[in-house]
Order: sequence, then C-alpha cells, then structure tokens
Amino acid sequence: MAAAPKGTVAIEEAVLNPEGIEWHSKTAIFYMPGASEHEVREHALTKALLDIHGERLARMDATGVEYMLLSLTSVSAQGEPDAAKAKAMAANANDWLAGEVAKNPKRLGGLATVAMHDAKDAADELRRAVRELGMFGAIINDFQEVYDDDSKSVKRVWYDTPEYHPFWAAVEELGVPVYLHPRYPVEAEVQPGEMYGPGKRHLLGAAVSFHLSLSYHIYALMSSGVFDLYPKAQIVIGHLGEGIPFNLWRADHWYNKPVKRKGRPSKEDYSYYMTHNVSVTTSGNYSTKALKYCIDVLGEERCMYSIDYPYDTIEEAQEWWKELELPAEQKELIARGNAIRLFRLPLEL
Repeated sequence: MAAAPKGTVAIEEAVLNPEGIEWHSKTAIFYMPGASEHEVREHALTKALLDIHGERLARMDATGVEYMLLSLTSVSAQGEPDAAKAKAMAANANDWLAGEVAKNPKRLGGLATVAMHDAKDAADELRRAVRELGMFGAIINDFQEVYDDDSKSVKRVWYDTPEYHPFWAAVEELGVPVYLHPRYPVEAEVQPGEMYGPGKRHLLGAAVSFHLSLSYHIYALMSSGVFDLYPKAQIVIGHLGEGIPFNLWRADHWYNKPVKRKGRPSKEDYSYYMTHNVSVTTSGNYSTKALKYCIDVLGEERCMYSIDYPYDTIEEAQEWWKELELPAEQKELIARGNAIRLFRLPLEL
C-alpha cells in the first residue's frame, strides 16, 4: 500500500495575539478607514488572525497543508518606536506563540518577533526564542521605527549598518533564517504632499508599496557586506522575492561596472547573495510564470511554497499548487523539502 502523499509546508502565515489588537488597530486604518478598535476586533480578518486551532486548522486539513510556521502579523514590534515597549512586546508575543504551537507541534511552528532598536537586545531575544522557546527563526517587518533622540520624532532604521553586526552574527551562530516581511510606511509618509498622501493611498499595501520599501532594504543588506562577514546567515523574502529576481540582471549590470566596483562595500554582486543567502517564497504570489522564472534565476533550492494566510486564502493557494506543473522532485522540494532543511523543522523529508 502506497504511503499517503505529504502535504505542503507554509511558512509566511500570520497570527495576532490578543495583546496585539491595540497596535493592530493603528495599521488597520489603511484597510478599514475610520474603524474603531471594536470594529477592528470584530472584522473577519482580525478574527482569522486570532484563530489558530479552529478554522485555520480545519482549512489546513481540508486542503492538504501539512504544517504552518506562524508569525506575528505586521507591523508588530517594528511599529513601536519606544525601545522598552517594543522589547516587552516581542518577549510577550514569543512567550504567547510558543505556548500556542506547543498545543499542536506536529502541525504548527513559530517564528520569533524581535524588536530591532538595539542589535544586542535583538540577538539576545532571538537566542532565547530559539534555544528556550523552540522557535525556528525570526520574522522582521522591514524597518524599525525609533524615536529621534533630539526631537522625539519617529525615524526609520535599517539593519545594513555595522551597528547591527551583532544581530547578524547571532543569526549565523544559531543557524536559523530571518524572514524579512513588508510593512506600512510611517505616519509622516501618508500626510498631504508626501509619498503616500491623499490621492495615492491606493498605492499602499501589498500591491505596490510593500515590495518597493522592502526590496530597497534587501538590496541595501546584500550590498552592505554583511553577508561577506557572516556568509552562513540566511534571509527569506516572500511574494516571489519582492520583485528583485526580475531586476537582477540590470542591478548586477550596473553594480558590476568599474565605477561601482571601485567603491562598493560588498565583495560580490546581488545575484551572488540572492543565490547564497536569500530564499524566496510564493506567499501571496501564485504566478506560475513568475515562480518558474525564480526557479530558473535563483535555483530550485532557493524557492519555497507559502500562502500568506489570512491575507490570501488557503484554498486559492492550494488549488494553484496542486494544478501547478513542475517536475515531481522539484515540486516536492519547493512544497516542503527546502523549508524543512532551512528552518530545521521537525518533519520527515
């Protein structure tokens, strides 16, 4: 009797802890303008984020999703400019999520939340989450909001500077990947006359602004030299690479010109790091042509299945995946094998 086929492993799947409803309400304005906190709480999306063991699991069972890696939905600790509050938010979220996945570890795992105000603090929380709570990596929602020391205004911080080397050293030391996820812009950017001000709000979110912001951050990381210092550090990006695979030829073409080579901070070009330190997932991007292009450009070992639930449906993702025509061994790698190896998941290959 033949063994039952193994299911898919989905690794960008969002949840929300009850404590997070307050901060979630602040970003909900982008998709629920004018909604009160109570209305946000009662919204179908919020209820789906809060649910872990009910409808989510039933949908997994019905469609053939074997395992989900859960992570706190964006914007999480990256939206809290107060360092102490963000640090506590991350620790509380990790304790909560570890408790939830412990209820069903054969089907669920967790990615840690880390506040990125201070690299050492972030590294310490990642170590705690992996070694003590059993997390399989971390998720970071693009840039960190921090308070400017002088004006108390909010500014962005990226993780490509030497100040963040202790964090990337810990990532390499622990051997777990960091999932870099998009987020909404800071409040100043949605004011009149600004990048996403009135008249341009439709550009906010998954369709446009998410990949524009996050891809810039990833280019900055790859070209910073951080992966020359920590060559075993791994990052994961969703939505079939936030547009980067489709721009790689041109990015390398200019980055490799003598005028750029002379002063660039990294030893290698973007394609090198995309094929040595970066993996991409299908989360929320179920384009067969785009996936096949990513496989061709990055290699089958750098591509992984994902859903992006509940922002997209399990049913749509699974229906697409089941009908997708790929060589059987390659499809198995992308469906589950690559994720099991990279995240060191407790599943049989």
